[in-house]
Amino acid sequence: MSYLGLDLGTSGLRALLVDDQGAPIGSTERDYPLSHPHPGWSEQAPTDWIAALDSAVEELRATHPQFSALRGIGVAGQMHGATLLDADDTVLRPCILWNDSRSHAEATVLDQAPNVRRLSGNIVFPGFTAPKLEWVRTHEPEIYDRIAKVLLPAGYLNLYLTGEHVSDMSDSAGTSWLDVGERTWSGELLTTGHMRLDQMPRLVEGTEAAGTLRPELAKRWGVSARVVVAGGAGDNAAAACGIGAMNEGQGFVSLGTSGVLLAARDGYAPAPETALHTFCHAVPGRWYQMGVMLSATDSLNWFSRITGSKPADLTTELGPTIQAPSGVKFQPYLSGERTPHNDANVRGNFAGLGAATSRCDMTRAILEGVAFGLRDSFEALLSTNAHFDELIAIGGGTRSVYWLSVIATALDIPIRVPSSGEFGAALGAARLGMIAAESAEVTQVMTPPRLAEPIMPMQNLRHAYDDAYSKFRAAYAWQKESPY
Repeated sequence: MSYLGLDLGTSGLRALLVDDQGAPIGSTERDYPLSHPHPGWSEQAPTDWIAALDSAVEELRATHPQFSALRGIGVAGQMHGATLLDADDTVLRPCILWNDSRSHAEATVLDQAPNVRRLSGNIVFPGFTAPKLEWVRTHEPEIYDRIAKVLLPAGYLNLYLTGEHVSDMSDSAGTSWLDVGERTWSGELLTTGHMRLDQMPRLVEGTEAAGTLRPELAKRWGVSARVVVAGGAGDNAAAACGIGAMNEGQGFVSLGTSGVLLAARDGYAPAPETALHTFCHAVPGRWYQMGVMLSATDSLNWFSRITGSKPADLTTELGPTIQAPSGVKFQPYLSGERTPHNDANVRGNFAGLGAATSRCDMTRAILEGVAFGLRDSFEALLSTNAHFDELIAIGGGTRSVYWLSVIATALDIPIRVPSSGEFGAALGAARLGMIAAESAEVTQVMTPPRLAEPIMPMQNLRHAYDDAYSKFRAAYAWQKESPY
């Protein structure tokens, strides 16, 4: 038997084929473009997602005979995106993505409405789905009036695969329409957001069967047996499934375009005042909380473009051993910030630059600034009684051991990385497909990967990092009072 995990990301799709033990058989990736028609806007054509999927599947079919034994599929998707469909399932406009900030005013209005935080468990952030629909209602009424269904990106891929309008709990929790504690669409939240229940997809748990692969796709893909498509997951819930973060005390730090610090929780205890996200997990009866910063590796990639140097070259020239933070400071708010500030308008900056400042100094400041942004989320999680003995690190930024050492020291916690193999959202999605297809036990499938030796905090630098973090926090307060 084989199972397919799809990770529908912001910049591309990753397809992973695994066997019935969860071991990788083969994988491939396809990129697609982002559109920024106005400052602060971020959009994508859903047709590009379908083209990427078709192309990826064709490659896996051609290179791995085991594909013909496909039995289950799971989709992990970038969260919050608004894919708007008419009554014929025709896409009405480009999907408005999670990192689009145009609806900040609408988000503020919704967030201040009675019971919204209580029912949704969260602040209404500009990147969430509900304020996007409010923006469309105001600025594109001719499109708004034709909306028959709203799907998240993963839901649109599931529609293509099954012909069903479905959404899993973890993905839906980021819409501001879901009663996250009860795991059901909230009539009150929908009414507040001027939406109707019939415009929502059917809700399923991530481990449930959302449908089966459409016969025409099964024929084209060369699979003969019934292929079950799981409910799937939002990208971070899927990543938690990939590393086996199911229970209290388990979590990870993700160094991707955005930065995420996630804690699995055994129960539902929202804390919207902290600007943490409290979402349903991809498995029944579980939730998770996470802090999100919008520009993690994106900060380093920005500096890479400015300097004309590859990110890996920038971090390599720092050497193997971290130093105490220097006088150069960086605030990583290139696209605003979520946790803990919920500030779509704040922007990043360097401070302490001098005639002797080098490129290395600025690179170090960026890595330290991102680490302090993650500490903001870490402190918020600790305030909700989350606890960790260590954190698993995933994402592209983990290729820099220097950066991981900075984060370990800034958070004062050991950081571990998987020693080899697959462990990300695509694996989590494949695991969900396996559980849905085979009625497998979650505890048997969602196991942690083998981990390398921990990267320990540099205790001789802890005081220096604590002092630098205090200055980092104060700098935001100063900028908020005196923007420039």
